[in-house]
Amino acid sequence: MSAASSPPASGAGPQARTLRGAEAQPGAAPHARSASGQVRYERDGAIAFVTLDHPGRMNAITVAMWRQLGQVFGELAADLSVRCVIVAGAGGNFAAGADIREFPQERGDSAAVQNYHRNILAPTLRAIADCPHPVVASIEGVCVGGGLEIASQCDLRIAGASARFGVPINRLGFPMAPDEMQGLLALAGPAATLALLLEGRIVDAAEAHALGLLTRVVADAEVTAATQECAARILRGAPLAARINKRTLRRLARGEPLQEKEYPGFFSYADSHDHREGVRAFLAGEEPTFSGD
Repeated sequence: MSAASSPPASGAGPQARTLRGAEAQPGAAPHARSASGQVRYERDGAIAFVTLDHPGRMNAITVAMWRQLGQVFGELAADLSVRCVIVAGAGGNFAAGADIREFPQERGDSAAVQNYHRNILAPTLRAIADCPHPVVASIEGVCVGGGLEIASQCDLRIAGASARFGVPINRLGFPMAPDEMQGLLALAGPAATLALLLEGRIVDAAEAHALGLLTRVVADAEVTAATQECAARILRGAPLAARINKRTLRRLARGEPLQEKEYPGFFSYADSHDHREGVRAFLAGEEPTFSGD
């Protein structure tokens, strides 16, 4: 994977760190794989890389990983030096959903099920959706269940042609929780979302794109390059404008238009460095140097 769409190599320095599952061994190497799965968070300049890594389980997401993922996005939200976040899975798959092996312990009765969905999954998905920076999902292989829920909260989704998508939880005997359904519904609409849930089908990338689940589909070998190009385009734009666009779009999508008294605050971007620099550079025929404020 190339520099703008792949994490730096293991041991890349102080900006690279790993959050491990509860069973990780103390004192392990910074990027040692844990049998319980882990979320890797690394930086390369203004790009943050978040990688789901659960060896041998197609990155099935444990409770510890859900919590780690939410923690990472909480930290990213507060870091204005970040200008793009890339979310991917290790080993050729995005994520095979939640780790079902944990269900007997974590979802044993109605109270436990509610806690699992409302206090573990929902806050993490909300943290991804509320991240002020552009978030790009780089999708290879399997992207189902909780994996699709994570991808649905990202702003852009780039997938390889052989990637597979679905929410086959009907065969597990439970419905999709409302907080988790919102992302899928926003992308695919009610008819397609209900069809995916009722039939439990796994669809290919072409059909997922047609349903509105994906931004674009590329050849499997080009996922890295396509993600790199996407990140590069984002980095060429003004980060302040990107944050405002995300915030405004999310609000309008919830059916919450700005109130009249809020418009002066919205248009205050005109006094920002980024706005003035963008206009200045255009008139001078130069590349702008944006600062995010």
